Amino acid sequence: MIADTKIKDFLAALSSAEPTPGGGGASALTGSVAASLAGMVASLTLNSKKYEEFHDEIREIKTRADELRDKLIELADIDAEAFAPLAAAYRIPKDDPNRAETLETALAGACTPPLTIMRLCANTMELFPILREKGTKMAVSDVDAGEVLCRAAINAASYNVYINTKLMRDKNKADELNKIARKLVD
Repeated sequence: MIADTKIKDFLAALSSAEPTPGGGGASALTGSVAASLAGMVASLTLNSKKYEEFHDEIREIKTRADELRDKLIELADIDAEAFAPLAAAYRIPKDDPNRAETLETALAGACTPPLTIMRLCANTMELFPILREKGTKMAVSDVDAGEVLCRAAINAASYNVYINTKLMRDKNKADELNKIARKLVD
């Protein structure tokens, strides 16, 4: 499991010739780091009496940030698992009558984890304006860094959607998935 892997080992795997982890795993890790920054700012705020009037709301943000962090890092593995059927579909001989349908199903399935990563990062983005307003001013640069990392994770994950939809034969399904991805990017 990627969540149980040392960062150094994850990065070594990411830079290897293996197809996973790839961009989806990197996006999930980046989103998880962004959520961790939100959690850190919340923790620092909760340790300050200066912001005591906001502690109830910040405690909720801390809980949410921790949940998002954990879900996002789990998605690194889920993304790798979703790629396996796609890799297998590409190995089916081109003259196999079931290849096109199998490939279509695998392409659509490979879009699910990146779209989930994008949604969870969008949810994480919602925490930062509150933290900027009510969190400790000593960590405003961490709020900014978290926002930038969320945007990067959303954009990176969107490329995994777009590459898969580009190859889909069902253009209506592809357009539907692209529309969801574009909305999340926006």
